[in-house]
Amino acid sequence: MEVWPGTPYPLGATYDGRGTNFALFSEAGEKVELCLVERGPDGALVEERVELTEVDAYVWHCYLPQVQPGQLYGYRVHGPYAPERGLRCNPNKLLLDPYAKATSGEIDWDQSLFSYSFGEPDSQNDDDSAAHMTLGVVINPFFDWEGDRRPLTPYNETVIYEAHVKGLTQLHPGVPEEHRGTYAGLAHPAVINHLQRLGVTAIELMPVHQFIQDSTLLDQGLRNYWGYNTLAFLAPHAAYAAHGEGQQVQEFKSLVKEMHAADIEVILDVVYNHTAEGNHLGPTLSFKGIDNAAYYRLMEDDQRYYMDYTGTGNSLNVRHPHSMQLIMDSLRYWVTEMHVDGFRFDLAATLAREFYDVDKLSTFFEMVQQDPVVSQVKLIAEPWDIGPGGYQVGNFPPLWTEWNGAYRDTVRDFWRGESSLGDFASRLAGSADYYEQSGRRPFASINFVTAHDGFTLRDLVSYNDKHNDANGEDGNDGESHNRSWNHGAEGPTDDSAVLELRARAQRNFLATLLLSQGVPMLLHGDELGRTQDGNNNTYAQDSELSWVHWDTADQPLVEFTAAVIRLRSQHPTFRRKRFFTGKTVRTGDGTRLNDIVWLDVDANPMEGDDWNADGGAAIGMYLNGDGIPGTDLTGNPITDAHFLLYFNAGADGVTLTLPPEEYAAAWDAVIDTGDSTTGSDPLPAGSELAMTGRSVLVLRQHTTPVAEVDHSAAASVRSQSAP
Repeated sequence: MEVWPGTPYPLGATYDGRGTNFALFSEAGEKVELCLVERGPDGALVEERVELTEVDAYVWHCYLPQVQPGQLYGYRVHGPYAPERGLRCNPNKLLLDPYAKATSGEIDWDQSLFSYSFGEPDSQNDDDSAAHMTLGVVINPFFDWEGDRRPLTPYNETVIYEAHVKGLTQLHPGVPEEHRGTYAGLAHPAVINHLQRLGVTAIELMPVHQFIQDSTLLDQGLRNYWGYNTLAFLAPHAAYAAHGEGQQVQEFKSLVKEMHAADIEVILDVVYNHTAEGNHLGPTLSFKGIDNAAYYRLMEDDQRYYMDYTGTGNSLNVRHPHSMQLIMDSLRYWVTEMHVDGFRFDLAATLAREFYDVDKLSTFFEMVQQDPVVSQVKLIAEPWDIGPGGYQVGNFPPLWTEWNGAYRDTVRDFWRGESSLGDFASRLAGSADYYEQSGRRPFASINFVTAHDGFTLRDLVSYNDKHNDANGEDGNDGESHNRSWNHGAEGPTDDSAVLELRARAQRNFLATLLLSQGVPMLLHGDELGRTQDGNNNTYAQDSELSWVHWDTADQPLVEFTAAVIRLRSQHPTFRRKRFFTGKTVRTGDGTRLNDIVWLDVDANPMEGDDWNADGGAAIGMYLNGDGIPGTDLTGNPITDAHFLLYFNAGADGVTLTLPPEEYAAAWDAVIDTGDSTTGSDPLPAGSELAMTGRSVLVLRQHTTPVAEVDHSAAASVRSQSAP
């Protein structure tokens, strides 16, 4: 085989239209072999080894002019095997390229994949692992994007839909059977039309980096459904491809292109805090055998063991430049080559741990800040990990937005009658107490009530306790304190009163979420009334338990969700770019009112003692449409109608007194989850209104509709015949 020197950059396998350049970093390695693999007719592997003799700054490289897309490959790294010094080289283990852009096959957990013999963790196992390994695939990087353009939706106009590629599409009757559970299925018009009907602007995909199946789950007949077990950070997960080996890259690009054509952004949930290789008892699949100490945080007193801030066995070593380079190269690749629009970082606090404490000015954040590509896309942090000081809501740098766990907890508590009015008001208004002091805006708060890890919205209002028996852990997994309420019966019931309360509760949560300042995030299927039968930890449930059942969709709930999103999109008062100031501004009729006024049920502005009053379960929020700071894209002031929002978490109804005329002369009801308003007549200022218990009421300033000009043919006849 003809072998040319090649170049040390870019890392990975890069096809240029003629041949392929291979480059692998390994400071620990003393000799590196590139292994070109073919599968014989009987499935047996035929391996051709090419020694890499060119080394620059610990990057081993070559160029093979004969190698074309579709070629399977891996590496063997020769070097010291001394786990106590953090070194785990073993040339008998075929290793996946950390920069592989596509993969083929799945590992089978054979003994040969491990560096030790089972039952003897201090031994060295030299069985060859090639026949049992996932392999890299050389890809064709060329793709016709057909003028693809990013939607570039501003944060304050964004509505996020968290979704699972397989879970959303596997049971969709409008998706061809051969495309269900795949990127192609997600790109199908039946799915995209639903997203457009709702009005969501971004789909946040649960992990689509190549991940592996856990042996402990496979032994129980379960599978890793969520995908937080990454092995290849540049490769789309192969099992989600409908069109065969090596086509996952083209298929994923087609998905992004179709989403962009529908003006929907694609955000990836990414897992850069750990890998699938686990701790010292895990397999040697890639990073361990290439350069263990460079890629992983090791215990300083005994480097055979791994630091674990994630609960998964290891933590990626973001202190090492090549580990950091892998993360940044991966992020940049997904933006520039795959055209994604942003990232949600799983357990992001782990990435800030340079030494022990979480440091918001760590190298990772500095790298993102200065990167001209990555800094310009949406960056969302899950701001916690399991390590000491790991809960970091509100502490990320200015470029970042955060999953606001405090929002979730407070809103859940309010609607079961256990939250203070003050906390609830703070979350409705954008959580300025968390984000304003760091120079961020309300959209730094990614608001959510439900997410993949926990109850669905329907289960949140149907179960007091988790029901996780299907997970095989005797119910010990999953969160036990869910802040949920079953409304009088645990799980399924025929009690019409309970069902009515649950239907109203789902609407209360949706209205609260979608009309709060910040960026709302919906969990896929919540708008359909999806249930997981009380299971709040479906990480291992790749089954109908966790897939979306489109055939049982609650269509009125879908329409309600779409209507509230439409209200949000039509009115800038619900998606302000700056925090409320509490200062007075002049309204359209010359009256001066604050940009926001909190009201009690008697139309009195809330004062100090009111926030802590016993039995306080109802609150009103006046949004001044003339008090929206900033300008629109053309530099003009932003104005809107005035709105009144009332939230009553109490079981009993209340009599509301609407505020005086200085707020508005009359009001129209636009949302009423308790059906307490009847008819279409405007509600005069100062009038009384009975509001149902446990409901949301949204009133909009009444305006007299402009009479439409009659431009019919009959009108012309009348005008010409008039004397």
